[in-house]
Amino acid sequence: MSTVHSPDTTSTTDRGSDLLPIRNALLSVYDKTGVVELARVLVGQGARVIASGGTAQALERAGVPVTSVEEYTGFGGGWGGRVKTLHPKIHAGILARRDHPEDLRELEAGDAAPIDLVCVNLYPFEEAVASGASEDERIEKIDIGGPAMIRAAAKNWKHVAVVCDPADVSSLIEEIGETGGSLSRATRRRLAHKAFARTSQYDAAIAEELAPREEPLPERLALSLTKIGDLRYGENPHQASALYSAVAGSESLPGGWQVLQGKELSYNNWIDLVAAAELATFFDECACVIVKHTNPCGTAIAADPAEAWSIALKSDPVSAFGGIAAFNRTVTGAAADAMAEVFLEVVVAPGFDDEALARLGKKKNLRVVVLPTDAFRGARREVRVLPGGAVLVQTDPGRPERTADWKAVSKREPTAEELRDLEFAWKVAAVVKSNAIVFAKDRRVLGVGAGQMSRVDSVRIAIEKAKEHGHDLTGSVVGSDAFFPFSDGPELALAAGATAIAQPGGSKRDQDTIDVVDRANAAMVFTGTRVFRH
Repeated sequence: MSTVHSPDTTSTTDRGSDLLPIRNALLSVYDKTGVVELARVLVGQGARVIASGGTAQALERAGVPVTSVEEYTGFGGGWGGRVKTLHPKIHAGILARRDHPEDLRELEAGDAAPIDLVCVNLYPFEEAVASGASEDERIEKIDIGGPAMIRAAAKNWKHVAVVCDPADVSSLIEEIGETGGSLSRATRRRLAHKAFARTSQYDAAIAEELAPREEPLPERLALSLTKIGDLRYGENPHQASALYSAVAGSESLPGGWQVLQGKELSYNNWIDLVAAAELATFFDECACVIVKHTNPCGTAIAADPAEAWSIALKSDPVSAFGGIAAFNRTVTGAAADAMAEVFLEVVVAPGFDDEALARLGKKKNLRVVVLPTDAFRGARREVRVLPGGAVLVQTDPGRPERTADWKAVSKREPTAEELRDLEFAWKVAAVVKSNAIVFAKDRRVLGVGAGQMSRVDSVRIAIEKAKEHGHDLTGSVVGSDAFFPFSDGPELALAAGATAIAQPGGSKRDQDTIDVVDRANAAMVFTGTRVFRH
């Protein structure tokens, strides 16, 4: 067995001292980035390095003096390596309080030493899940010894430094060199915060993977977020904001998002571009969506992106200024040329051809973002935090489709053309802030009424917006995200030229509305589903 560094007071921090001299360091890492360099610096400053398994082998190959965990503990391991660091000499050395003489006497009696630095990173459980590894492979990637050492060191941060992220190794090396082999209290506290955040995130990923699939909202829901970066400000300049990743272990944009060019995206940009992208992904045909302040001011289906843009723009060219354009097809050079006439904040699409990138690149501030279509097809949860700590969680509403629940309730059933436009209007209404009213014809938006306190006011606004831009509502259809509480809204819509309406139904005055539709020889379907959105 190697010689133990005696746990006397000269090798530990004095009470109240800011700097922690590193005399014994324990290194046990899966990701070995920077570990050889760190060990060399520690040895150069007189520290003894203890390392486990593959870490010890990597240091030996690099010619760095190292004491193996087995040599230090006198315990040969076993059980597939699951137990090697779960040893009293390891955890006593980490947890011993340097300002408690009894702790130090017990260490010495146990032939152990205070461990001043713990450098551990974890088995890649999250990566195993993402790769589709088998259940047995995922189980073996659940780290036990690593989290135990990290949590012990973080608990005792006043006397121990813990590093669990390879990205911190370079700054650690720099500080150790500058201080002659020590780490400051501020560094230890910062690293302890990061350590507990990492073990919390790790456990959350495991819990999420083991959660019953039949329970979309389980009894316990662990949310762990990793900061990707600060944003310029929130909804208003006085509000701070940042972008986080909800994917465990990810410190970059997860899910396939890519920002190809332009100014930094703001909080509002992200909210708007997701709203635009979500609606674009609702359609199977080539579609363009223009969003302003989370509401679509233009949406159209056409043969190609350039034509879809041109038609969508005509819906409300005034509101489109400073908006977000989203496509569900690769943006072409022709589409980029068509968009050049309008000031846009963001263009988002599944892809951009070389000509499109060259043309869009002429506007240096324009954000160009790759939309991960598949990310919108997977089930997700929507979360809102309430003051005081309560959290609202709901399943996502899913893609609005025509289903068997759609029933014609009027005497006249909608024609095939009307039904096609009703499906289109219904999808658009699903992303408009409630109360939502959408007039559409030939699968293009003619007028939108959004966010009003009464549904009839939304109808009036949608009619006014359509007339403002010269759209004829004769033969149009109307989508309403929730039921009409009175017949006044449908009366206005039919008088303006609409011939068919889609709404969920469910009002105690549904028959009044049906009677109004029948008298106009129009058609109405009840969808059976509400797509209300706050």
